[in-house]
Amino acid sequence: MAAAKTGPGGSRGSASGGAGDGKISAGAQVSGVQTTVNGGSEGSKTKALTPQNSNWTPPACWYEPVISPKDLKERIETLEKDKPIFGMGGFGQIFAGLYKVIYQTDKYDDYNMAKQGKGMFWGPVVNPARKDDPEAMSCDKLPFWVDDNTTPDIPLAVSPKILAEYAYDELPIPSTDFSMSPDGKQTVNLSTWIWADKARFKPVSVTASLPHTNLSATTTATPVSLKLEPGTGEATLHPASGECPINADGSIGSPYSDAKKNDSPPCGLTYLRASTKSGTYPLKATVTWKISWKSSTGEGGDLPTGTYGKTTAVTVQEIQAVNR
Repeated sequence: MAAAKTGPGGSRGSASGGAGDGKISAGAQVSGVQTTVNGGSEGSKTKALTPQNSNWTPPACWYEPVISPKDLKERIETLEKDKPIFGMGGFGQIFAGLYKVIYQTDKYDDYNMAKQGKGMFWGPVVNPARKDDPEAMSCDKLPFWVDDNTTPDIPLAVSPKILAEYAYDELPIPSTDFSMSPDGKQTVNLSTWIWADKARFKPVSVTASLPHTNLSATTTATPVSLKLEPGTGEATLHPASGECPINADGSIGSPYSDAKKNDSPPCGLTYLRASTKSGTYPLKATVTWKISWKSSTGEGGDLPTGTYGKTTAVTVQEIQAVNR
């Protein structure tokens, strides 16, 4: 199933700020990036992956088409109408005067109205998932003109890779749910079987594209393995590495049945000591996802492997046998 949406903020072509704040685009939250999701289940929420490379994050901001000549002219004229303060010009009037020097007479002729429909003013856009990151302030240029289907040669101008990295946060990663047997309290020296139904973990992808640029990139997450961490050193893992591979059909491990009671689980663990009388062990299960991307320009490659997991409180009991 595929689902499309427009940007993190909704419609495009807007500039941030209300009358009197002196802004025309800096730090805009509205993006024109359109995303199409493939592979996510209907109604499922995106789970944020944790990159294994702790030094890497998707971009906090970038430059993209944000406003047309017509809208820019209207925006600055709105600032001019800001009410005076104590008999002096309002802050909007002050900023409008500065902007008019740049966009009406200095760098551009009448806000580039002669090129209406042939390009856009590009400005900074903040990734809403990174809005509190100090790097979100790195894009501080005033809007600048770019012809349609052209990408400016400046740092942080939107590119296929930036689109791919943005899509990283939009991947519809499913929650790490699995079945256990025994279901509930575990028993010392009795193997716990863990499995997930087929097609639970399968490749998912997001295509991010941007109008006026002919740029798009598809980022794909492919599940690799489920890692088990029992929450205590006194446990045996199955397999010994604790890494259960994702099967070809998207399942993990094998469901338990009475016919397998003497077998070791292909995915699971055996607790060797009971948890304290009122305590539990934190059983952590983490799925590793391999991330790759390709673009409309032929570029592509790998992005940092990501993980998403859950922790379950497990009670382990010890059954005493009486010999007569």
